[in-house]
Amino acid sequence: MNHSTEQLDPVRAPSPDQPDGTRSGVHWAASIMPIVERFGLLILLVAVVVFFAVYPATSQIFPTTANFKNIAANEAVLIVVALAVLVPMVAHRFDLSAGAVVALASIAAAKATTSMELPLAVGVVVGIGVGLVVGLVNGALIAYCRANSLVITLGMSTLLIGAGAYWSGYQTLVGVPQSLTSFGSEFWLNVPKSVWLVVCVALGVSYLLGMTVHGRRLLSIGSNESAANLVGMPVQRTVMIAFAVSGGLAGLAGVLLLARTGSAASGVGTGYLLPALAAIFLGSTTIRPGRFTVAGTLTGVFFVAVSINGLTLAGTEDWVEPVFNGGAVIVAVAISSLLTHRRLTGSPRR
Repeated sequence: MNHSTEQLDPVRAPSPDQPDGTRSGVHWAASIMPIVERFGLLILLVAVVVFFAVYPATSQIFPTTANFKNIAANEAVLIVVALAVLVPMVAHRFDLSAGAVVALASIAAAKATTSMELPLAVGVVVGIGVGLVVGLVNGALIAYCRANSLVITLGMSTLLIGAGAYWSGYQTLVGVPQSLTSFGSEFWLNVPKSVWLVVCVALGVSYLLGMTVHGRRLLSIGSNESAANLVGMPVQRTVMIAFAVSGGLAGLAGVLLLARTGSAASGVGTGYLLPALAAIFLGSTTIRPGRFTVAGTLTGVFFVAVSINGLTLAGTEDWVEPVFNGGAVIVAVAISSLLTHRRLTGSPRR
């Protein structure tokens, strides 16, 4: 019996003996895959929008302008939190304290403008300043003590939750100035004011990461920290500044949350952390696969938000949202890890 030692390779280039249709099919698949890889999440987002727009249970409400404005306004705080976490993530550092910073900053701003009777502008600065100080402490410990970012920021998160509970007296703080809550609920040029703020923050972070020396240093550290050290790059200072920016943005998110809800309480910000991580890792699978980007993060935020909004309008139960967010994190981290490995080595993980 004649046994052939040749094994078939399903991804091998077609031989000249193969029909033209087979060769053209393989060529078409090879040319389309990079597009699918880069814009797969965007394509999926459009597909989700189309599905809920025509699905009978949601077609009356979902495709309306009012609903899309509502989605954008509701996700304003989450987007700012996600962008805050994104900055140190570019250097492969995690900031798990961002959610707790949101709560503490909102409490600080509420205290400043109510019981302390300080001007609104001062209250806003106090809220952002609290986040900035926490970020600096995180950054100093992580960069100069060479501590693990996961452990430090997780411990900081627990500390801040307790501090916020003590500072607020275990109560929900209300009575913030009307001018602040108006910003969180009113429109400018028929667009929620909070959305305009988010646009400014997104443009600012995009400029920071893509057009400044600090942003290029963060990318270099994230790609190869050893090489960054060897060429004399100020790795420690760059990491500390990244956490300071993250804390400041989380503080801004806390002030925005206060403007949106008109109240502050300990622990209210922790619910933003997991969706923010889900958006960042989902975003790393699109636009520039394997990299953390502002455009990808925004795509991730709206993919999750639109999906949850559609499912809610369809009448799904409350457990669906945490399951969806958790599943998105798991899938996105796995895909992001694979894409990053392929980008760095040029071959798939085995």
